[in-house]
Amino acid sequence: MEKYALDASRDAFIRAMRHVACSVTVVTTDGPAGRHGATVSAFSSVSADPPTVLVCLRAGSRICEQVEANGVFTVNVLAEENRDVARAFTGEFDAARPDRFEGQQLIDMPGLAAGLGGATVFACRLAKSVVHGSHTIFFGQVAHAFTAERPPLTYHDGAYRRLQLTAA
Repeated sequence: MEKYALDASRDAFIRAMRHVACSVTVVTTDGPAGRHGATVSAFSSVSADPPTVLVCLRAGSRICEQVEANGVFTVNVLAEENRDVARAFTGEFDAARPDRFEGQQLIDMPGLAAGLGGATVFACRLAKSVVHGSHTIFFGQVAHAFTAERPPLTYHDGAYRRLQLTAA
């Protein structure tokens, strides 16, 4: 049996995480603190009873502060054809188009944050937040969920990818 050091370096952790495929999500929020959205990779289901998801956002970031203040967020799992939507919400085009929502098909959900058309949507009320390291973990009780019925856009090793079925 191989033995490994139990104190992973930051670089080793990042290198290993690059080899974990994940769905590409855009987290949106809206309310008294304003509307904002950001592309996020750290998203997971937590519980079906009650329906709960979590997202991890960099502590102190604009999206983090606005989710905390607004008390609502929506996780939009992008479909594989939505690579441009993912790029728009990374902030890549903020200089030319500061409103990341411009040109996006929005799904209005009163009292919740807007969903993005064509995405699988989990609209949440903030249930709890926990700061850990450089990020804040937001637990959201899902108030509304629906599926796009499309394969998700994925991210792996620094690039957007499509799912491919493997032989049985």
